[in-house]
Amino acid sequence: MHTERPLRVPVGQDAERWRTFPGERTLVVAARTVVSTTRILECLPAVLRDDSRVSVVFAYDPTSAFNDGVLDLLHGSGCRVMPWSQLGDVSPDLVLTASGNVGLPEGTCPVLVLPHGVGFQKYVPDSRADRVRLSGLVPDALLEAGRAWLATSHPDQDQQLLAAHPKAAGRTLLVGDPCFDELTASAALRPAHRAALGLGDDRRLVVVSSTWGPTSLLGERPDLPARLLAALPYDTYRVAAIVHPNVWAAHGSWQLRRNLAAALDAGLLLVPPAHAWRSVLLASDLVVGDHGSVTLYGAALGRPVLLGAFGSDSVPGTAAEVLGRHAPRLDPGRDARRQVEAAFEPAARARYAGVAERAFSEPGRALVRLRTVLYELLRLPEPSSEPPPVRALAPVRVPAEPVTSWRVRTRVAARDDGSRTVVEMERIPAAAASGHRPEPESSDLFDHLACTDEERDLRTAESASVVLRAAPAASGTAALRWIDGTLAARPGCLAAAVSLGAGGHLVGLRDGRIVEATAPGAHDTHGPERAAAVVYAYLRAGLPLSGTASPRVDARPGEDLVLRVRAGEGTAGRG
Repeated sequence: MHTERPLRVPVGQDAERWRTFPGERTLVVAARTVVSTTRILECLPAVLRDDSRVSVVFAYDPTSAFNDGVLDLLHGSGCRVMPWSQLGDVSPDLVLTASGNVGLPEGTCPVLVLPHGVGFQKYVPDSRADRVRLSGLVPDALLEAGRAWLATSHPDQDQQLLAAHPKAAGRTLLVGDPCFDELTASAALRPAHRAALGLGDDRRLVVVSSTWGPTSLLGERPDLPARLLAALPYDTYRVAAIVHPNVWAAHGSWQLRRNLAAALDAGLLLVPPAHAWRSVLLASDLVVGDHGSVTLYGAALGRPVLLGAFGSDSVPGTAAEVLGRHAPRLDPGRDARRQVEAAFEPAARARYAGVAERAFSEPGRALVRLRTVLYELLRLPEPSSEPPPVRALAPVRVPAEPVTSWRVRTRVAARDDGSRTVVEMERIPAAAASGHRPEPESSDLFDHLACTDEERDLRTAESASVVLRAAPAASGTAALRWIDGTLAARPGCLAAAVSLGAGGHLVGLRDGRIVEATAPGAHDTHGPERAAAVVYAYLRAGLPLSGTASPRVDARPGEDLVLRVRAGEGTAGRG
């Protein structure tokens, strides 16, 4: 149970006796939800940089349905936290919040409300009545008292607010969007953000973005992350999920992870609910989203967008609603991979290319404007120092479960001038592919299950036709010993493949043959998966296990592999 303690520093009874910094003004941040508190934590430090005249205290409001995690966030950030019940005992000079649905005690101090997303774009349930309210809008009492000021990111939002809620007339201040400014300022560092996620130039990152509520992407299609992982080749695509903090708060991380279990086992990057999503969005190549702000930020950054859902609670005329009318929809009845690839075409993106101009005004100036507004409301002169800096975002690493099993599709496509055999290869994580219906096999098209020796699903491990050693063997002798042990322990396994620390790979077959696969003229940095897939395709096609193979992973040419059967080293030959 949370025990309230009297707050003495930096505000409260007799506070001046205990202070170190003089604190000419007191700013109280109303912290109600993770998403709204995060927005304040992201922009306030730059605005108040090096100014000891302003004492800041965070008042924790526990009344939200989405309050879980707020205290952890505040304490983890080193904030001075005040119980909400004591807010009436202090006299702040300004209350700052990014939560519109905040109930403040009576008083005269102004209240500045920042949007915690792109702002005023949708209707949400009102926790105080059986109705909906405009997201980001404060209670009428604050508007009627002339205390509340609503920060906007675009001049058009004045008219949108007036149409949706006439009492907001005259209560807006054009600030801009600090979050969008940070995203655009960090665009040049996109390679670093991609590297932090382990992405090379040959891999596309698809971000699945879901707001909260029944009309959100996860509310309507909770299986979509797994379906995308089942449709997009593992060696070409990665999939990340940015889930609104309200989902984490309302359902808990345990429930969220259980609902996404298959996708997580298939390598889904589940982005933490605070701060990390911006780095992942910068690294993205495509956003599959809904009517939430992340989808709009992605479109404004120039990312292709597919809509997996789009709620009717968007406010007409806003940038989000315009995006919903023009961006292509992801049709669950059609091939997901083809729709993803089509979304990259210029014609598809041209329909919503101007969405940023409808959402953000004069990018790059939001922190400057916010500092001016903040000090005017605090009745303090602005610091004489340089304007607050817009800092580039730091890359973020998002951990993911290692993928240890795949459905592998191989096709013996052609013989290249009689000296090389082209083998096309495509992998889908087995955890996501359980409900996926692949193309039927044929005389040159084959499908098999492969797993590493670290696979924990016993049914998958027992069913695998090919087993791959996750770590290279220290020597040829160690590799042969591992092959023997693996084939003996797994009677359903047709082949066991291992890389050698000195280079090359060995693939041991059930009939005792050992196939050596090497990449001539280059240091082969791949694991044994390509060699195993090529040998499996050769076996199924009835080809001799020798000569030069040209693997093509997801239609991309790779290093050739030279195959040969090592004489006298089959199982029988080793006794």
